[in-house]
Amino acid sequence: MVARSRYAEDQLERAVDRGVRQYVLLGAGLDTYAYRSRSGVRVFEVDHPATQTWKRSSLERSGIEIPESMVFVPVDFEHVAIEEQLAAKGFNLNQPAFFSWLGVNMYLTMDAVLATFRFIASCPMGSGVAFDYTLARSAMSPLMRARQGLIAMMVARLGEPFKSSFVPADLARLLRELGFREFEDLSSAEIDRRYFEHRADGLKVGKVWGRVASAWV
Repeated sequence: MVARSRYAEDQLERAVDRGVRQYVLLGAGLDTYAYRSRSGVRVFEVDHPATQTWKRSSLERSGIEIPESMVFVPVDFEHVAIEEQLAAKGFNLNQPAFFSWLGVNMYLTMDAVLATFRFIASCPMGSGVAFDYTLARSAMSPLMRARQGLIAMMVARLGEPFKSSFVPADLARLLRELGFREFEDLSSAEIDRRYFEHRADGLKVGKVWGRVASAWV
């Protein structure tokens, strides 16, 4: 989780260097970017209404002020058009934006996942998205399938079953068809090389079924 957040903010920095000034956190959860950033970027925290109510009460109890540069956007990904809710909260559909979409799409139906990718692909040139996703079981080793199966059973019992997954080559082809021009997809080994290779404590992501990726319009 730390690695995927670092990756997303690295890609955001790249977008800001290109002139992007809108940052959309899809499934913001407890992300803290808006409360510690001095980048001048307008931040839109998109999440389920119940989650946002809980976060806002937690911020209030902790004495953390909501910055003027940040807007809460309540959305149920399965039932509401994200672009309409964003526009209602001041998001400029005619300006490029960068999106972070972490720990979300594996819990959504494929229709909802594709609708979100289509919306991002429809944004002006220079827009991009960083996201993580779960490998399709056909792309996993037997050991990885066994480990993933245990986690899948656990999250299903909690009421959030895994619903969507991808084969990397199929995902790359899909994103190109939707209109993304540039794409990067990192395996767990590549994440380790980029972020953990020179650590003295040996900390690594290890062999996991999750991958992080980014795509640009």
